[in-house]
Amino acid sequence: MRIERLELVNFRSYKKRIFKFGQMTVLLGPNGIGKTNVLEAIHLLTTGNSIRARVTEEMIAWGQDIGSVVGIVEEKEGEYVSLSTVLTPGKYLGKRTSKKRYLVDGVARGKVKFVGRLVSVMFRPEDLRLIEGSPGRRRQFLDEILIQSDSNYARCLTAYERALRSRNRLLRAIREGEATRQQLSFWDQAVIKNGNILTERRREYLDYLTRVETSFGRYKLEYEYSTVSAARLAQYAREEVAAGHTLVGPHKDDFLVNEVMNDEFRKNLHSFGSRGEQRLGVLFLKIASMKYLEKKLGVRPILLLDDVFSELDDEHRGEIMKMMKGRQVIITTAKEEVLEIVGEAKVIRLG
Repeated sequence: MRIERLELVNFRSYKKRIFKFGQMTVLLGPNGIGKTNVLEAIHLLTTGNSIRARVTEEMIAWGQDIGSVVGIVEEKEGEYVSLSTVLTPGKYLGKRTSKKRYLVDGVARGKVKFVGRLVSVMFRPEDLRLIEGSPGRRRQFLDEILIQSDSNYARCLTAYERALRSRNRLLRAIREGEATRQQLSFWDQAVIKNGNILTERRREYLDYLTRVETSFGRYKLEYEYSTVSAARLAQYAREEVAAGHTLVGPHKDDFLVNEVMNDEFRKNLHSFGSRGEQRLGVLFLKIASMKYLEKKLGVRPILLLDDVFSELDDEHRGEIMKMMKGRQVIITTAKEEVLEIVGEAKVIRLG
């Protein structure tokens, strides 16, 4: 799998720009020039979501009311598909419209049928804080891989998030005396049904990652899941109304990363890992997630590296170089010396 061409129109800092990629491509330019915007666009075609925008409007160039990202992807040798995402603030030419529209070969598709056509894994400096960061960051790590590899997971995640928003609105209405508890029944069933599927898929995924071995160690992942059931919802009924949101379910999940030191001892990297050990733990998560996608989908994911070489020492850079072998790689950097590290590559200079 590889992305041959990317066209950006009114996307972030680009009014109109076409990028053509090789097997290894380096986007070189000063900070703030828009290198990460390119990787964000590819990630948008991969997952249907932005890596950093809080709202869709942030991805549309300032002063514009519509933007688009189009990628030409070689799914198999000689077989190409056009993937497009059209962005609006919710209104275009005076009419209400979807903020994000997805197209495959020019035909509109739902998000679930769009995601997974382009498979990629991104590694950015922020990811180096994955282990020490918030549970939400780790849940995002789970979701970004699972929606690419399992369309049913993507469907259930969308349904769960929709049901969760509706249930939370109803909880707030109950708190204000504007609704009754009986009205929760439909949304209770929706979060339970879809939430249990998410839990099971996440468990299977983390179990697979635990079985992956690397040249720098073994790791044990502990899934700290929040069960959602009728009994659990009833248990927290009073607290949920007071809080105005749902207190149990996969949106509260987390996982721990433990380095296996020997058969009897594991080091919890969250609490006891050094900065270097935590970074190796993150490298493990990225390597293992790529192996998972390869096993599930039978393709080699594209590797997107957003200015990570400047954050790593020689040991960690060596592990990144191993990850790069045998797949398409797109790298952003502000430093010329990175060209010497990666070797032969197509260089696109920005700025």
